Amino acid sequence: MTVAGHGGGMGGGRMMRSLSKDEEIKGYKIGEGTARRVLGYARPYTGMLTLFLVTIVVGAVIGVAPPLLLQRIIDDGVLQGNTRVVVTLAIVVGVLAIADVAIGLLQTWCSSRIGEGLIRDLRIQVFDRVTAMPLAFFSRTHTGQLVSRLQSDVIGAQQAFTSTLSRVVSNVISLVLVVAAMFALSPTLTLASIVLGGLIMVPGWIVGGRVAELTKRSMQINGDIAAMMTERFTVSGALLVKLFGDPQREHDLFAKPANARLDVGVKIAMIGRVFAASMSLVAALATAVVYGVGGWQAIQGDLTVGTLTALAGLLMRLYGPLMQLTTVRVDVMSALVSFDRVFEVLDIKPLIADAPDAKPVTPVPSVEFDHVAFTYPDPADYSLPSLEPASAKAERPNDPVLFDISFRAEPGQTVALVGPSGAGKTTITHLLRRLYDVSAGAVRIGGDDVRDVTGESLERMVGYVTQDAHMFHDTIRNNLLYAAPEATEQQMRDALAAAHVLDLVDRLPDGLDTMVGERGYRLSGGERQRFAIARLLLVAPPIVVLDEATAHLDSESEVAVQRALDSAMHDRTSVVIAHRLSTVRHADQILVIERGRVSERGTHEQLLATGGPYAELYATQFE
Repeated sequence: MTVAGHGGGMGGGRMMRSLSKDEEIKGYKIGEGTARRVLGYARPYTGMLTLFLVTIVVGAVIGVAPPLLLQRIIDDGVLQGNTRVVVTLAIVVGVLAIADVAIGLLQTWCSSRIGEGLIRDLRIQVFDRVTAMPLAFFSRTHTGQLVSRLQSDVIGAQQAFTSTLSRVVSNVISLVLVVAAMFALSPTLTLASIVLGGLIMVPGWIVGGRVAELTKRSMQINGDIAAMMTERFTVSGALLVKLFGDPQREHDLFAKPANARLDVGVKIAMIGRVFAASMSLVAALATAVVYGVGGWQAIQGDLTVGTLTALAGLLMRLYGPLMQLTTVRVDVMSALVSFDRVFEVLDIKPLIADAPDAKPVTPVPSVEFDHVAFTYPDPADYSLPSLEPASAKAERPNDPVLFDISFRAEPGQTVALVGPSGAGKTTITHLLRRLYDVSAGAVRIGGDDVRDVTGESLERMVGYVTQDAHMFHDTIRNNLLYAAPEATEQQMRDALAAAHVLDLVDRLPDGLDTMVGERGYRLSGGERQRFAIARLLLVAPPIVVLDEATAHLDSESEVAVQRALDSAMHDRTSVVIAHRLSTVRHADQILVIERGRVSERGTHEQLLATGGPYAELYATQFE
């Protein structure tokens, strides 16, 4: 099989590239139509968003009221000696404080419902899209990068509808109300405050673009770090590092992106601190002006003490929103960058999908390859552009892998595929299961072209056992139920018995509830294979594909697995890939695959008699 050759092994270079090319970050452009697409995600939450906005407006109004009430308490109550006014307005202030808390709780509830709902929607869409990708997609894309899109980028995207939206709406409304109230109290001081406040906007626009660039860079580095950890924090990855890795080299390799993330984090923190300090300085100067000029006016009798106090309180509510609005551009850009990275995954079109008029496959377990040719699809059709190195974008088109493959297996027959590694045998079985679509010709099951039937019915029709049986880090029971969720305890035991592994399960202290470890590494290779066969027997498909199911096993394990395979193949149509010719001598038809072509075909005896490639291979193994 040649999938890995189409871009596999370039992960390390990709990581170094993303860390060293700052110009790509600086030149980053939000995708066309991203903002419009973002709005589409708000439609399911229209009612909740409306309530959310109402709470923001009410909260903004409540926030402006206390300084105005304080003015009346001082001017009409304290200075006039009117206890009733002081007590009444103090009670009103207290009630508003309680209402503000209640509104804040409701606002948080709405925000969390919208935000968590959006996270759920995006994650499900990204997960569904990634799982629909062809196998070649996973050979070209770091798992850690995908996890980063599914986790941090999705969370960054949801902030557009929660923190960013609430901050923009509440601050704009507060700003309008505060300015109106200040103008009513003192137009002169209000104009002076607005002029000084305008200075706050300048640093925001200056640093906004730079922060957006650094944020994008931070996201990419986080993805690179996640990719590196994902590769090494598995049993196979950790084993490779321990066997061949140099601790210092591993340290340096990880330290490089970690140091880059440190530099970016410090720059973001310092820019934010300088920005906040400059805005605080402007706000402090404005407060000094209000107290100085306002105090002089109060002494002259042009301004009451209550009005001066109210203006000072409103001033804090003026510069607070102004300071936060200056960062809106950065927040919006960061959210759009996150959405853009998520959309990049969602925009990859699945190469395999049910046709609009797809029907269930005819339940006749016959297999036919009719003059099939195949070339792996263009990587541009299933890759993430932002993760592709420049060299990959300039790759020449893929070479054909299969040429004019034709054969037929009647119900209950076994067809064996033999030949050298890389000849295309596994690719043939992938076409049968429609993991890829043929480039020419047709693959038929029960007379139906697999492109015309539903994927669900095809999944039930064709079972698969690979040479490296994968098991999830879960119990034996759940690994079996993954293939057949409705299976009963007795059905699982029957399948395990047929796979010659029930005795092992009964000897385990926890039986079916034994944890198998990541990828089943707590089990031997032969045990994993037999559990994979038991999983297949639970599904009981009419057609089975066995891809080197006895490869890499010792003689004892091979015998046990072969007995299990005999159970799996009994009364089923089988397509078997094998390097060990002893396992396929009784096949109804043997195809010798060389360089993507059928070089000869026949039974074991017929092929030995011709003295061709099969006979030579047999002689090499047994004579």
